Amino acid sequence: MSTALYRRYRPETFADVIGQEHVTEPLMQALRSGRASHAYLFSGPRGCGKTTSARILARCLNCEQGPTDTPCGTCESCVALARGGAGSVDVIEIDAASHGGVDDARDLREKASYGPARSRYKVYIIDEAHMVTPQGFNALLKIVEEPPEHVKFVFATTEPDKVIGTIRSRTHHYPFRLVPPARLTEYLQELCDAEGVQVAQGVLSFVVRAGGGSVRDSLSVLDQLMAGAGEEGLTYERAAALLGFTEVELLDATVDALAAADGAAVFRQIDKVIESGQDPRRFLEDLLERLRDLIIVLATDEGAAAVLRGVPEDQLERMRSQAAGFGAGALSRAADVVNTGLTEMTGATSPRLQLELICARLLLPGAAGEQGYAARIDRLERRMELGAGHPTSAGPVADLREVPGARQGGLTGA
Repeated sequence: MSTALYRRYRPETFADVIGQEHVTEPLMQALRSGRASHAYLFSGPRGCGKTTSARILARCLNCEQGPTDTPCGTCESCVALARGGAGSVDVIEIDAASHGGVDDARDLREKASYGPARSRYKVYIIDEAHMVTPQGFNALLKIVEEPPEHVKFVFATTEPDKVIGTIRSRTHHYPFRLVPPARLTEYLQELCDAEGVQVAQGVLSFVVRAGGGSVRDSLSVLDQLMAGAGEEGLTYERAAALLGFTEVELLDATVDALAAADGAAVFRQIDKVIESGQDPRRFLEDLLERLRDLIIVLATDEGAAAVLRGVPEDQLERMRSQAAGFGAGALSRAADVVNTGLTEMTGATSPRLQLELICARLLLPGAAGEQGYAARIDRLERRMELGAGHPTSAGPVADLREVPGARQGGLTGA
């Protein structure tokens, strides 16, 4: 059987941990200067390297050449704590979700008083530390406050606020963060190259979105795609179908139809969404993200590529024409309508009906409010640019009559 990617490529040194330089560099400096603390609190979202960094710290502390910021990788302790190693009796990982009671804490306190069997330090890594009960924390308080010289503690948690203040105040707190999309995409591409797997353009952006900035979640998604990949590698169509994302062509057709106020075309695209078995909510999420991209393209013009990294240049060109077809006011209003609709869709008994009603609202011109007026003015300006803005033209005149102040000789507040 194949080992999961997130286990096969688990970092073994702080230099291998991506996106957490604000944590790894101070830790490495503390190890170099001999100022390692007796207790640490690693907090942050799941899958961002907390437990892995705790294991690396234990490896650095117990290396024969250490404490060092770069484990040698050859001594008995380094080999035991390496990726796929047998583990060390002096590095104890405890899952607080199932061992967080007061009796477990008392047992830990008693065993911690004994010296390490082979290594320099006895390191306790307490995962999911927020699951330790208040009574359990109180039982640990004394030994965390004044531990024996041979004991180190590392608490890892996704909810640091649930760790009682008396414990937090006795630790060095390092907050981990989600990895930025650009850095995570680059890392995933490196792994694909190492695995010898071809990746179609756009697939890794799907993986990064599905992983939500978590390295472990992203690697799990990538592993799933690799497991089902054929000789052609990771294809865009298969990734979109498996992960449930909307294909670019369908989004393009929907956005073009909305920009042209072509109701028949819009509802044809909705029918394709339903007939292909896609989740209407996911389609709306993708549509909202596309509207956000169009707002960025319209605001940044030629600088859009620097913000929307990973988007091909031909797709950016299409998005520029789509953004121009809407206008800033209409895009902002459309994004608000879709965002409100997504909130209303939560728990809906008929997602298709909700999707159709939201698209129907998008097709209606803005009737009132600042954004509605801005959308109308955008439409008027586009018509005038196309040569349809004559004073006697029925369409623009009708639009002007709907804008407050137009009859008094100007667009008030414009």
